[in-house]
Amino acid sequence: MNTISNILYWISTGLLVPVIVLLIFFFVRAILLIGSFFGQYMQMRRSTAVMYKSIENLTPDTLADFEATLPEKCDSLVEVYARKLIAAGNDEAKSNLLLSEYEIAAEKNISTSKTLTKMGPILGLMGTLIPMGPALVGLATGDIASMAYNMQVAFATTVVGLVVSAIGFVTQQAKERWAMKNLAILEFISQTAVK
Repeated sequence: MNTISNILYWISTGLLVPVIVLLIFFFVRAILLIGSFFGQYMQMRRSTAVMYKSIENLTPDTLADFEATLPEKCDSLVEVYARKLIAAGNDEAKSNLLLSEYEIAAEKNISTSKTLTKMGPILGLMGTLIPMGPALVGLATGDIASMAYNMQVAFATTVVGLVVSAIGFVTQQAKERWAMKNLAILEFISQTAVK
């Protein structure tokens, strides 16, 4: 039994460095996500504001006028798919395919936020529990410096994991809301174009 316990202890202790490296990687990724999220937010404000004003009075007859209001260089995913849906015209099967493609593209955009939301707490908890073993050993042997160092690592990994998760969660919620709003716009354009 002692051998099995020692093997488990070595495995868990050996995982500390990879867990910390992954936490640092995900923290950097979360900081980069904040920057790209701000860019997407500004883009969403521009594109959806214009599109919502234009689709209020959208009919099959005004479809060409609506297409003319879309910018020539489409940066936004919703604008790209709006042009494709208008080009599909009465082809209902093609419109359904384009809507499905948009959903897949929107899901891909959300995937980084989802990964951060889930991996932050997992790695933070692993980074908390792994140093607790050596900390308890340090406490039992009277090595307070070792115990203090291991507790410092444990608390630091918890905090970093929670920060990563919080950034992922907030951006995921906003991106999902944007995707649903854009999907509603595209479905309306699709139904108008098919008529």
